[in-house]
Amino acid sequence: MRSTTIPRLGRDVSVIGLGCWQLGADWGDVSDDTASQILEAAYESGVTFFDTADVYGDGRSERAVGAFRALHPEIVVATKMGRRANPHVAEAYTLDAFRAWTDRSRENLGVDTLDLVQLHCPPSSVFADPSTYESLETLVAEGRIARWGVSVETSAEALEALKHPGLASIQIVVNLFRRKPLELVTTAAADAGVGIIARVPLASGLLSGKYDESTTFAENDHRNYNRDGAAFDVGETFAGVPFSIGVAAAREVAALTPSGWTTAQFALGWLTQQPGISTVIPGARTPDQARANAAAQELPAIASGTLESLQEIYDREIRTHVHDRW
Repeated sequence: MRSTTIPRLGRDVSVIGLGCWQLGADWGDVSDDTASQILEAAYESGVTFFDTADVYGDGRSERAVGAFRALHPEIVVATKMGRRANPHVAEAYTLDAFRAWTDRSRENLGVDTLDLVQLHCPPSSVFADPSTYESLETLVAEGRIARWGVSVETSAEALEALKHPGLASIQIVVNLFRRKPLELVTTAAADAGVGIIARVPLASGLLSGKYDESTTFAENDHRNYNRDGAAFDVGETFAGVPFSIGVAAAREVAALTPSGWTTAQFALGWLTQQPGISTVIPGARTPDQARANAAAQELPAIASGTLESLQEIYDREIRTHVHDRW
């Protein structure tokens, strides 16, 4: 597995990581045994970066990752905080809340100091408030966290966070169907030594090329209940692309996939080849998926003609739905 150095994080991370949302909730049922097998399969495939959050299954994902980290303390674990706020308003993002949230994550993960804590898509005004960053630096000084980053919905939020020298990483939705961060964020982040963590890299599975217009999802799967943004930002589900449009566009992507590779591997491999992307964090619901995702980093360089065709699909089918919104 190739790795990337994130200067402000001070750590190397695998170019393919593992997103651990599905180990907690919101992607259908994943048993504790399966979660352990997924984590081990990813690790055995060279994955060293694992991303979770305190709200994934109300701590279930963190606890699974924490038990795994106890066996493999060399891995890098990123978690997130802020979505436990109820109501989820800017005023909830206080130093006392930060301490309480990180103390809970430290217990769940079984560590004294968290490797990386990211603000979990807070209200936009939180990014413009200097006290936010003062509080994060206080957590570092107190030894609760080693580094801090942000998980954002929009490129504008990422650029606001980049103004602050303590920022180690930006997690943002970026994939073949969400390209705006590649235009506005990745170069600026790389120049500052800030890592880019690419989340929703398969557009919630659209870019697996396996869905059709009749595909359905479990009642407790966010691809069912959040399709219109009823629970959280709609950009987190299918990258904000209307399902039927995404399915049709994914068929075109599938037709461009090189022989011997899956469409999902093609989409992940494309991301690893984009300048400024530090690590890509697909989820996996089975050990085999984790292994296949990790193997995507071996995808050969994509031919220029294929890259142009991928851009054309985005410009023709996807851009109008997502580019100006996020």
